[in-house]
Amino acid sequence: MNPISQTRYIAAIDLGSNSFHMVVAKIVGQELQLVSRHKQHVQLANGLNEQGELDNAAIERGLDCLAMFAERIQGFKQADVRIAATYTLRQAINADEFIQRARRILPYPIEIISGAEEARLIYQGVSHTQSQSDSKLIVDIGGGSTEIIYGSGFEPELLNSKPIGCITVTQQFFANGKLSHTNFTNAILAAEQKLESLAHHYRLKGWSSAFGSSGTVKAIRDVLCGLGYQDCVITAKRLLQLIALLSEKGNINDIELTGLTDARKPVFAAGIAIMYAVFVGLKIREMFYTEGALREGLLYEMEARLKRSDIRMRTTENLAIKHLVDLEHAARVKGQAREFLQQIHQPLAIKQHSELFDLLEWSALLHEVGLSISLSDYHRHSAYLLQHSNMPGFNIEQQRVLATLARFQRKSMNLNEIENFSLYQKPQLLSLIRVLRLAILLNSQRSDSPLPPFELTITTQDQWQLSCSEFNWLTRHKLLNANLLAEQAYWHQLGWQLEIH
Repeated sequence: MNPISQTRYIAAIDLGSNSFHMVVAKIVGQELQLVSRHKQHVQLANGLNEQGELDNAAIERGLDCLAMFAERIQGFKQADVRIAATYTLRQAINADEFIQRARRILPYPIEIISGAEEARLIYQGVSHTQSQSDSKLIVDIGGGSTEIIYGSGFEPELLNSKPIGCITVTQQFFANGKLSHTNFTNAILAAEQKLESLAHHYRLKGWSSAFGSSGTVKAIRDVLCGLGYQDCVITAKRLLQLIALLSEKGNINDIELTGLTDARKPVFAAGIAIMYAVFVGLKIREMFYTEGALREGLLYEMEARLKRSDIRMRTTENLAIKHLVDLEHAARVKGQAREFLQQIHQPLAIKQHSELFDLLEWSALLHEVGLSISLSDYHRHSAYLLQHSNMPGFNIEQQRVLATLARFQRKSMNLNEIENFSLYQKPQLLSLIRVLRLAILLNSQRSDSPLPPFELTITTQDQWQLSCSEFNWLTRHKLLNANLLAEQAYWHQLGWQLEIH
């Protein structure tokens, strides 16, 4: 009997620059129980050329790995799988090509997340797998970037992601496996320069414990254990000993260390150099390895979403308060927008309770954040803020959706400015834009008095009808009626039809 039919399983996949990871868990009561971990060295960042294009060999390595992952999670529901892509796919100009090909193998949405979001999820993964709740520093050295996070309990306070990783540093300073004191010195200096702007802020905080959560940290820990350090703790002094040991050999291929796998060997020197720079810059005394990382963070956040405890709700509320949004007006727009989408979601092929409903509501709540900059062109300011703000819980595409809805909430529309999305269909986004525009228009008077019931119906994709249930109500409200007629003209310019009754 298929165990998936008896117990709810969820899976999280991390498409990293060096390795792809997958972790599978089952929900037992109110707890998550990890069932299996899977890891494959893909070295995606090795395929990124100077123009920012991912070569076909790297794409094929990634797709081969995903094909193996697909076997393990066959039959999982869409809502039970979350896939996050990090540094290399953030940088790759042809990331969409990889994602489209990956979707044919692994039919689940692939989210490209920002560096700050990656750092936040790493923090959540470590926090849920470590029993101590005092202040902690977390360092994750990946193939293309390094994340450094400080926080207490489950709340991060400082989140940073820097473009220094074991693959990129290897390419720059340890080409062909060559090891020397000079190479290490140069690599450490380059990493220290990247960390210089943030190190002071972390040193001011202090922390009870420091944790490392990446494959780099695990490799360093394992090698130290193999050298006889029974506590397996990482210190600056021990890192210097490793640097001296590697420099003496001259080439990474000549290194034979207990605990160092062949797959990790090519990027090991770069990982040590970055770690030493972090130790020096932040003045870390000692560091412990922890299993928790990005994929565990994804898992625990999925569990929270299943319980309707979505961090994105808190993020939008906090951003609205920060930018002094008129919350009562935003709530009226949000309610009207949701009501309209409820009326027309079936002909639009939008499932009820889908994420598109949430994105519409969040965009309604935040559509006026740009007023904190200027009334003039505030829709453009809103779009900029929503695309470039740090928004915990949102991936890059979700922020772009919010920005797109904000940008086209009023005035004329140039649909050529709307980018393509990999997670969302353009016709559905165009429908959300129209719904939001109508909801904003109907509430433009900012009145506490309730509107009469309006009904939105669709004849075809581009033929919509808005009807007011109260006879002559629009005739009596001349300004609103004039605004609706102007909106009708905007739609007509795009070949859309809006009938008003």
